[in-house]
Amino acid sequence: MNKAQVGTETVDLLSRITGQKLTERHLTPPVIFLAALVTLLLGVIYVDGVVTAQEKQRLQATLNRFVPTEGNVRQLIQLMLKGAGQLQIYKKSSELVILMAPLTAPQRLLLLGFGYQMSAADGDMDAREKKYLQVIANNLKVDPRYLAVLEASFSHQGVVEPNALEEVQSLLDPARFQELDTIFLEAASELLAVLPTKPEPKATQQKRSFSYEQLKEFQKSREQIDNLCHQFYQIIKDCVDNEFLPYTLPDEIGKISHKLQSQRFRVAVIGEFSQGKSTLLNALLGEEIQPVRAIPCSGTVTVLRYGAQKRVICCYKDGRKEDIPFDQYKIKAAISKEAALEHRSEELSNSNLDEIIFEHPDLDLCKSGVEIIDSPGLNEHPERTAITQKLLKDTDAAIFLTNAMRLLPEKEKELLQDVRNQLNGGKEDEPAENLFIVVNFMDSLDDEQDRLDVRQRLESFVRDKNLLAGKNRIHYISAKAALKAILEGKQNEYLKDFQAFTNSIEQFLTVERGSLQIKKFVSKIKDLIDSGLDGLTQAVEVVDGKIKISESQKHEILEKIGAASGRDVKIRLLADQLIEKVLEEAAESWNEWYEGLGDRMIERAERWHSEHNPAWSQDKLIKDYINQFSRDLSREIDNWGNQQLRDVILKHNIKVLDENIELELEEIQSEFRNIDHQVNTHFSDRLKLSINSISDDFMGAGGLMGGLGVGGALAAGLLAFTGLGLVAVIVASVAAAIAGSLGLGLLDFDGLKNQIKAKVLELGFQKFDESMDKVSEKFDEIVNEVFETKIESTTKVIEQAISLYENLLEQQEKNHQETVEQRGTEKALIAEKRQEMLQMQKRIEAILA
Repeated sequence: MNKAQVGTETVDLLSRITGQKLTERHLTPPVIFLAALVTLLLGVIYVDGVVTAQEKQRLQATLNRFVPTEGNVRQLIQLMLKGAGQLQIYKKSSELVILMAPLTAPQRLLLLGFGYQMSAADGDMDAREKKYLQVIANNLKVDPRYLAVLEASFSHQGVVEPNALEEVQSLLDPARFQELDTIFLEAASELLAVLPTKPEPKATQQKRSFSYEQLKEFQKSREQIDNLCHQFYQIIKDCVDNEFLPYTLPDEIGKISHKLQSQRFRVAVIGEFSQGKSTLLNALLGEEIQPVRAIPCSGTVTVLRYGAQKRVICCYKDGRKEDIPFDQYKIKAAISKEAALEHRSEELSNSNLDEIIFEHPDLDLCKSGVEIIDSPGLNEHPERTAITQKLLKDTDAAIFLTNAMRLLPEKEKELLQDVRNQLNGGKEDEPAENLFIVVNFMDSLDDEQDRLDVRQRLESFVRDKNLLAGKNRIHYISAKAALKAILEGKQNEYLKDFQAFTNSIEQFLTVERGSLQIKKFVSKIKDLIDSGLDGLTQAVEVVDGKIKISESQKHEILEKIGAASGRDVKIRLLADQLIEKVLEEAAESWNEWYEGLGDRMIERAERWHSEHNPAWSQDKLIKDYINQFSRDLSREIDNWGNQQLRDVILKHNIKVLDENIELELEEIQSEFRNIDHQVNTHFSDRLKLSINSISDDFMGAGGLMGGLGVGGALAAGLLAFTGLGLVAVIVASVAAAIAGSLGLGLLDFDGLKNQIKAKVLELGFQKFDESMDKVSEKFDEIVNEVFETKIESTTKVIEQAISLYENLLEQQEKNHQETVEQRGTEKALIAEKRQEMLQMQKRIEAILA
């Protein structure tokens, strides 16, 4: 809606029509549209001088679909009907122009569509009614060809021009009506459904598919390295079976191979509902897979990936998994139409579904090693912190989708910044390297200046907020036009824009993500080859008698092995003590933080905002405030979690653990170094390499300290326990608490909004308090995971050290029992395996070069 056209004349006109003293802020887009609709429908009814029963029924039915059965809006509509009728506004061209001037071209066409529907209500379109609509359309500068399409839709007569039909279909795209109300989106969908059917052109080309050559090349490299890994595993396994090498090596190679085989790029698609996420996904996949509706339809997180056959797996929150028939996928993946229309986001919250996994053998992008994670519309979910945590966990790239028709309203700006912060582990001052912003519906902007304005507005916001790092992170597309071109096998400007977008994603995944992964895998294999070669050198020295272990030295080694195991136990006992200490300190800090939380939240609530009028869409206003309560509570928890739990309590106690681990490992290394000097080995050097491999960055532990950060993980977990997702309960409670307290509600917006804020705060805290018994549980989970990750790394190093010396003792014992001939055979086998490893080393170094 063109707000620049809403001025004093519009305010005065609507004040006269309703008999209320209105101000400009009262004239929300839905109110202006309904005033124009009421006036137009009255004009169609009265212009022929006869008011039929069918027309009265149609008028009531049309208005009922937009107006709640109870409340202030119904009263307002009654005032509009009475005022527009008595003042005969429908006859006055100048006042009609004032009333309808703010409407966009799609809104004007939708308005006229209802006019033609009214004209056809009594079974016959009167010539005077058609003339009236034509005059209105001419004043509104609506293309006469579009009127022919609308008339044919309801009269079921006449032939429409194909291009005009296509243009009308584009203008009535439900995505163009988001600023009005979800019910208007549904109305546009129903009007689209009655338009004449455009003959489908005979396909002259097959469906266009994308090759994704870079991704395919990456997958070939990955498979090549995995094959090398498998070959190396067989070499090492033979050596271990012959006691040439320690038993831990095959397991280490197996872990690398498993990671290589399971490696997939994870790409998350995020955004508010009705931004075209499902259409974008269908275009990426090259097939109409995801359910598409003009209303919120993504009912749960969906993972789309390659599979040898079509398969749909429902994963439930209780751990169950269930295969369902392929034809039920769209039903399972979508929330019910009724729930979407009624904004019942709690249907998702109460669902026992955790996620849906969709496998398909023929999806272009998934065949190239990419998993796509589809999000529900996050503006519908107060618990979006928990949802985005699930989406962004281990995500290689996040695609944030927005709408060119209403670019970046305040709620969307907040969501975009939250996504950036979560990708960065809570670092608000740093850009995200793996975030892409895609502006959809660019085909809806006919004016080049509008397109330029969209670009400038987005790029200015991205720059000011320091959101993105890297090249080609912003793209402007039409997913619908691109998908159409793909399915029809054609080329157009929107397909070119879409290909530029997919190329940038592919480039990022393969070069900025994939090449680093490959190098890490290859470096790990190279280190294991080096260890294997060192081990074989030792095995030869044992066979040749260059390494001899006396009985006393054997006992000393066994003692040191026992001592090393004891040090491992000692470290674990210390970790247990530190965990208990952290939990005590965290509980005390949490209580101090909680004491001032109420005052801080009240202060934050003063800055809550909503585009919705409490008289027109009170439930949406309440939901906006619930979302903002949840967001602010999340930020409070996030701040405490990162600034206190992570940066003070955990950091200090992890430092204590690190210092003790360092001392114990240094002691183990020192003891083993003494043995090395006695028996002519160099295991302590290899132990030193293993010690150095332990990460000093405890923030990366377990995926919780990266990603959302400690605070974000804590906020997501605790808010999931609060039940804030039960929006309907809170909405109903707030609505009941303020019902009828301010009459029509148009004269005291601020008073009504403040009452709603106060009630949301009260009920929100009540829900949050109910979760307090879960606080300790969540603390335990996070703290234990941080410490356990560190302990597992340390235990692994100690186990590897012990295995080296156990293997040495086994070799020594075996050497004593073998004949000269058997030793010769062993040396030949060792030489053979050594040569195989050297060949493997050359192939790995060639990949690293």
